[in-house]
Amino acid sequence: MKIRKTTEKDIDRVMDIYAYARKFMAEHGNPNQWGVKNWPPKSLIQNDIEEGKSYVCLNDDEQIVGTFFYNHGIDVEPTYLNIEDGQWIGDNNYGVVHRIASDGSQKGIGSFCIKWALDKCRHLRIDTHSDNYVMQNMLTKLGFTHCGTIFVYEDNDPRLAFEKIEN
Repeated sequence: MKIRKTTEKDIDRVMDIYAYARKFMAEHGNPNQWGVKNWPPKSLIQNDIEEGKSYVCLNDDEQIVGTFFYNHGIDVEPTYLNIEDGQWIGDNNYGVVHRIASDGSQKGIGSFCIKWALDKCRHLRIDTHSDNYVMQNMLTKLGFTHCGTIFVYEDNDPRLAFEKIEN
């Protein structure tokens, strides 16, 4: 597998992957994280592409099998400034992954994407809905630490906040 930046010509495939992910999450006990608002909207993904922060994961046949948002810098995620029931373990210079999804065609797509992002910055933060046990299990297997709870602007649902720092 490999990662590259998303282009405008990828948008339909990316939106198909998000549709698959919403269905998968609903079938695995997490219907509310993306399903209620049909998240993420196409306009947000187009903005991510324009800003150069949207990425796709390609399989060995060069087919798009996953997608995610990645950014890195100082305090790049404003909702992470306030964390409840815990604290971050690192400083404010970190990478963040959002909106990670795969088409379910093979195992390990999500882990591959997160490892790619971690290789880029060595310090990664990510959050997920409390019902998203699939993501929580993956983050635990990858060595992330649960640090507390954050709240996003889109809704009032709490998100479990995770972090990993590599030397």
